Amino acid sequence: MKISVVISAYNEEKMIEDCLKSLKILADEIIFIDNTSKDNTVQIAKKFTKKIFVVTNNPVMLNTNKNFGFQKATGDWIISLDADERLTSELSREIREAIKSKNIFGYEIPRKNIIFGKWIQHSIWWPDYNLRLFKRGSGKFPQKHVHEKLAINGKVSQLKNPMIHYNYQTVSQFIKKMDNTYTESEVDNFIASGKSIYWFDAIKMPANDFFKTFFLEKGFNDGIHGLVLSMLQAFYSFVVFAKIWERKEEFRDITPQNFLLEFIKELKVQGKDLRYWIYTTLMDEFKNKKIYYKILRKFR
Repeated sequence: MKISVVISAYNEEKMIEDCLKSLKILADEIIFIDNTSKDNTVQIAKKFTKKIFVVTNNPVMLNTNKNFGFQKATGDWIISLDADERLTSELSREIREAIKSKNIFGYEIPRKNIIFGKWIQHSIWWPDYNLRLFKRGSGKFPQKHVHEKLAINGKVSQLKNPMIHYNYQTVSQFIKKMDNTYTESEVDNFIASGKSIYWFDAIKMPANDFFKTFFLEKGFNDGIHGLVLSMLQAFYSFVVFAKIWERKEEFRDITPQNFLLEFIKELKVQGKDLRYWIYTTLMDEFKNKKIYYKILRKFR
């Protein structure tokens, strides 16, 4: 069966060649969607495929152009790939075997995220399953959220071998994508939902995100990389709050009376949650002291 790989890219001259080279043993067809790049992205892509389509860049809803690429594909199966992702030979062989199935319409593929030069093996970063392989005509992106998953009409399974994802290479790259793409989409969806924010969300949202990524999802096992990424995720949530306040409330003063006292009260609440997650994590990490830490946790 024929496999089409669809790539949508914008200004990816540093990453795209290695991505395209990784398709050598698998792709029967490469559909390349260029989002009006201003560098040498298209010139590099021309060395690997003639099926290049130039469309207007849409940074807030990246998946619109990916769906366009799916419509251009002629293969029996489609792989949706980004410029910073690579297929390994092991994954390519597994894909060839997987598409022989007659009752599976899509496959989730784990991603090995390389962030700040290190494979991040915990928190949201591993195994980071993404639905990227599907039968042509059976799937597309809903185009509602930048972090959305492919919607498939049919049974979905998972593959074992991961693709390599050269994710954030610098802190500046993280902040730029967060500001220009991800938080903008997040805010659009929040406002469309009709929900409201409250002043204490400025503390609660980033705190909850940090507790989740660092403690619950064991980001601490990735050392300083895990700590920095957990802090950046918390900052992400704070920026979402601030942008919602800006766009939905137009910087309206939502300060409560006795603000200092209310602020301290909210800090105490988050302090109790921090204590809970500290001792819950210690219980899990040091089984021989589980009862001891469980007793300490009760005094929140």
